[in-house]
Order: sequence, then C-alpha cells, then structure tokens
Amino acid sequence: DNLVGFISPHSHNFCDTCNRVRVTASGLLLLCLGQEHSMDLKRVLRANPTDLNKVKQALIESMDIKPEGHDFDITEQPVIFRHMSVTGG
Repeated sequence: DNLVGFISPHSHNFCDTCNRVRVTASGLLLLCLGQEHSMDLKRVLRANPTDLNKVKQALIESMDIKPEGHDFDITEQPVIFRHMSVTGG
C-alpha cells in the first residue's frame, strides 16, 4: 500500500507534537521550517569528531529550543524565505 499525506500547517498547528528536524547542506540542524531556530551541527561534529556523547548531548539540548508553534499566516507573505534545495529533506 502507498500513502500520500498532506501537511496543513495553516489549519492545524501540529508543532507541539512535531518530531521532525532537517539538516541543511551547510550543516545547520533546522528545528522548524517556520522559524529560524537552528543548531550548528557541523561545528559540533568538527569539534568532537570522536566523542559521540557530546554530539548526542548537543542534539538533545537543541530539542529543548524546538519551538512549540510556528508563525505561519496564510494571509501574509512568508517571513522565512528558504528554498527547499537549501533546507534539505
């Protein structure tokens, strides 16, 4: 079976249950597509190439700043302008 799903962020603010993050090609861990919250994962990995515990701790700490909601407004222009090719997926 194949399923197709649609995200309706304008009618359903699902952020409080969202468990998704994205890594950009430049090494930023984006915590929300609708906000600029991010963590420089590349910097953490380069500073701790053999210490996976420090990398894991940085990831856990970044989840603490993941926003509980977005600021999408269907009647306004997007505040965050980022092409999906830059965002990653």
